[in-house]
Amino acid sequence: MLYDATPSHGTDNLGNLPEWDLTDLYPAPDAPEWQRDMDFLETECAAFATDYQGKLETLDAAGFLRAVQRDEKISSVAGRLMSYAGLRYYQNTTDASIAKFMSDAQDAVTVHTTPLVFWSLEFNQLPDAHLASLLAENADLARYKPVFDRMRAMKPHQLSDELERFLHDQSTVGAAAWNRLFDETIASLRFDIDGEEMGIEATLNLLSDQDRATREKGAHALAKTFGDNVALFARVHNTLAKEKEIEDRWRNMPTLQTGRHLANHVEPEVVEALRNAVVAAYPRLSHRYYALKAKWLGLETMEVWDRNAPLPVEDEKIIGWDTAEQTVMEAYAAFDPRMAELAKPFFTDGWIDAPVKPGKAPGAFAHPTVTDAHPYVMLNYLGKQRDVMTLAHELGHGVHQVLAADQGELLSSTPLTLAETASVFGEMLTFRKLLSAAKDDAERKILLAGKVEDMINTVVRQIAFYDFECKLHAARAEGELTPDDINALWMSVQAQSLGPVFNFMDGYETFWAYIPHFVHSPFYVYAYAFGDGLVNALYAVYEEGGDDFQEKYFDMLRAGGSKHHKELLAPFGLDASDPAFWDKGLSMIEGFIDELEAMEG
Repeated sequence: MLYDATPSHGTDNLGNLPEWDLTDLYPAPDAPEWQRDMDFLETECAAFATDYQGKLETLDAAGFLRAVQRDEKISSVAGRLMSYAGLRYYQNTTDASIAKFMSDAQDAVTVHTTPLVFWSLEFNQLPDAHLASLLAENADLARYKPVFDRMRAMKPHQLSDELERFLHDQSTVGAAAWNRLFDETIASLRFDIDGEEMGIEATLNLLSDQDRATREKGAHALAKTFGDNVALFARVHNTLAKEKEIEDRWRNMPTLQTGRHLANHVEPEVVEALRNAVVAAYPRLSHRYYALKAKWLGLETMEVWDRNAPLPVEDEKIIGWDTAEQTVMEAYAAFDPRMAELAKPFFTDGWIDAPVKPGKAPGAFAHPTVTDAHPYVMLNYLGKQRDVMTLAHELGHGVHQVLAADQGELLSSTPLTLAETASVFGEMLTFRKLLSAAKDDAERKILLAGKVEDMINTVVRQIAFYDFECKLHAARAEGELTPDDINALWMSVQAQSLGPVFNFMDGYETFWAYIPHFVHSPFYVYAYAFGDGLVNALYAVYEEGGDDFQEKYFDMLRAGGSKHHKELLAPFGLDASDPAFWDKGLSMIEGFIDELEAMEG
């Protein structure tokens, strides 16, 4: 079934929370349009292979452009099918009929697109000079050069046509199947709080409750359930890490992280500079801030359930949906009215799914779907200040995706390193608006502390996650890992990143188990730190003034995946390959902590 997409499901004090209207993709799961597109995919993929396999070198520039445009159309139709199936699934991952619909769609799309495996393999066999002459001859074809460059980057790591087809065919019963097992397990977990069973989102939310005893109960309930299921999560991680190691070995990937760096179109040394700058800053950032927070809470040492505790003076008021919408929209409009106009249909046209519901996937995301439709934002809105910031964050993604859509299906997707730019910038705009409206030092302190915590979660915590993944995959390459092995790796980065003020309760060692990025997108997490550091530097440029900042900013978002990060940042006088660049971003967090310390004095 499709959820009713009219605003409904009012929750205490939250107002009416919007749900998705997925009819912009397909009217219903059994709609004729769904079958029409599935039939098109099957027929066109087979025709594409018949028309072009073994013939790419014979095509002139106009013929090659037609082939690329046909491939783009196939990508768009397949993307629409899987977006619809996936978004329905995320609304209720525990409904067997919805899960079956997605799985059947995934199987069908995989089978129908198998004939396309030759395309990138044969393309990479074209001589460089031949490809260069085609691009020089046809400007419309040359527009796709960034796509070709990314395909070319995989050339040293290609397998035979037969092996690539095998990997494509078995993908639905490989990583995708383990991903689905993880998602369905997480969504079905129940946590006992004083005899009441709660889902994971509601239980995690207890960790930011004003009452310390409630936070402690939440932490112990999480530890209990994660501990009960740790063997299954260890199996998922062991299997996926081993599968990745095998494929990387066959593909001659020089490091565990190479595949992610290639996908992100970012140089390993840039990521290494980011990682090293953040780790070196742990004492100046997280260690210093959490020592300050312990003092505010009146504690000698903090427990893990105190990490996200609100400050003692913090008002625990619930922020209704209408207020959240108004706050973010005003912040966007103050930067540029066009931002608010681009964000408006998310609220008015069923592009946001906000309520917490049984079986709904945890967390939040913005899904771009396809460029001839529009993005959808998923939230689990509970009315906390952080939820307002999450709305600002995901809406930033959505605006970015709308602007980049004009690039077309193959060029719109932004590499992960820059995909977080608009989202983090949207958060920063919202935060600065709230900060400027603070009525006194107490309110300013609460806002600053909240922002520092978000930045530590985005930068310090995500780099610690990245280090955990690096350790996990390296250890798995040496042999099977027990749950205790994985627990030990987790704790090694937690103590280092959070600092000496923390005491780690028994059971916290299993908290790696629920982090979805480790399962869905190995080594993805550094993109958050990359995005935060980049936006901090970008915002500093914005504050310096200049009438054309907004135009440059919109141009950057419109570019999507059509330019390298060096090209995108050059108009702002920024360069992510300069190690000093990251220190500039980190210094903004440090400055906020300086201000908080000064308030104590």
